[in-house]
Amino acid sequence: MIEKTLKTITGQLLIRIPSQLKEVTLGQMMQMQDKEDLTDMDAISILSAIPVSELKNVIDIRGFDVFGETVLSLSNQIKYLYNTDEIPAKVTLNLDGKKTSVNIIRNLSVEPAGAFMAARYIIAEEINKHITLHGEDDWKTLFNPSLKACCLVLAHYFYCRATGDKYNEYKAEAFAETVKKLGVTEALPVAKHFFMSYPDLSKPKTNYWPRFRQFWRKKREYNRLKNLNTSTL
Repeated sequence: MIEKTLKTITGQLLIRIPSQLKEVTLGQMMQMQDKEDLTDMDAISILSAIPVSELKNVIDIRGFDVFGETVLSLSNQIKYLYNTDEIPAKVTLNLDGKKTSVNIIRNLSVEPAGAFMAARYIIAEEINKHITLHGEDDWKTLFNPSLKACCLVLAHYFYCRATGDKYNEYKAEAFAETVKKLGVTEALPVAKHFFMSYPDLSKPKTNYWPRFRQFWRKKREYNRLKNLNTSTL
């Protein structure tokens, strides 16, 4: 952590922000990624949990200079994190004040079917979005899933194993608020692994029922033509 006390028009303000990426949560990084035209003051506000309105009361803006270099360093570190192949063996989630360790199983298909299907949909949407914007050539090299999508995949992945409850799509999505508290250095490599392990998910899927109906229509049409030919003999 890096901290500094700055003078404001009403007194003093202690500002403390992470100096290393391992001290930053996934939720904080999501806030910065979602913020349009992110300024240094916005980043300091998110990382310190101090509203921008309070930061604007600092008398000498040069006092923020010490944080500017740290914010720039963190932004560079996140780029390298996207490319890491190191996946943690376990992560620790905070469930209502109780810490729960969850082992990382790298095969998403071993999870409940509902969790797998929900995660598959999120992954496919994110990959297809990237391919639509940038093309399919060498997409895996250029692809970086949004942190929001990563968070949702992990929410479905961790929900049952962390809580011990049966799978529920809505509760799993709500579990994203717990996942946001994970360190970004823990969360992002795990999520990225799932995105890159299922490239075939970008291909459109045909459900069984529409395929059955298509088969049934063809069969009925075949029988109709067969009967028609028979009646004209």
